[in-house]
Amino acid sequence: MTTLHRSPEILRYTAFSADPAGGNPAGVVLDAAGLSDEDQLAIAAELGYSETAFLTAPPAELAGQERAYTVRYFSPQAEVSFCGHATIATAIAYAERHGPGDMLLATPAGTVPVTVTKAPDGALRATLTSVEPAVHDAAGKDITDALDALGWSATDLDPAFPPRIGYAGARHLILAAATRARLADLAYDFERLKGFMTSLDLTTVQLVWRESETVFHVRDPFPVGGVVEDPATGAAAAAFGAYARELGLVPEESVLVLHQGADMGRPGELRVELHAGDARVRVSGTGARIPESGAL
Repeated sequence: MTTLHRSPEILRYTAFSADPAGGNPAGVVLDAAGLSDEDQLAIAAELGYSETAFLTAPPAELAGQERAYTVRYFSPQAEVSFCGHATIATAIAYAERHGPGDMLLATPAGTVPVTVTKAPDGALRATLTSVEPAVHDAAGKDITDALDALGWSATDLDPAFPPRIGYAGARHLILAAATRARLADLAYDFERLKGFMTSLDLTTVQLVWRESETVFHVRDPFPVGGVVEDPATGAAAAAFGAYARELGLVPEESVLVLHQGADMGRPGELRVELHAGDARVRVSGTGARIPESGAL
């Protein structure tokens, strides 16, 4: 590991679960001032989580605003433009020290407002508001290449959910499985899928199965980040919400519940809110600090 210029406090939180053994673990550094890019990448690699978030002073356009920060996200292998679960984890960690309320996070993808509320039982819930989302067509050859890398066939797809590339801070190829069994059986060619995703600048492949009108089960292969699968993916959830709304698969005003991580033994729940007249997507979840004894 690279020798750090200083020793920051490195926190470990899970997002989208109140149980430290569920959801998606993230590293959180609430004061990353003075850390170089190499330092941040080294910390993320040492932790081994899919992402670690680093807070520093806000950019000039947000200077003077209360609870405003710059945030950067690093996987064990590279910086990523936006990470939803690390944002939720960061907001929960911050709120435990400074109280619930609003934050403004300047991410590489744009400014992301985050609100943390406290329930009567004391539980904290963080809600992020995505950057402006977009949905793009997926080329036929790209769909075929993705299916080949996954070991899926065209008949494994749900024809009601056409493949698309969704964006809400990062790009995700969205593929819907026809059955829950197909979603549960995930064994893919790591290097092949990684190469395919790199060529299209994809952060994850968002695999989805619809249980009911507003309840979905999802999985997210993440080989470009150096891990086989992401246990709970807030950025992909936001992209999926925009996709489902644009294609008319859910009402324009909706609250979707996404279950993720159960097939990995780390169950989590992501809540996706869509509001008529507002293109941005809200994603919320709980979080919990991971005890040091069970950190890695």
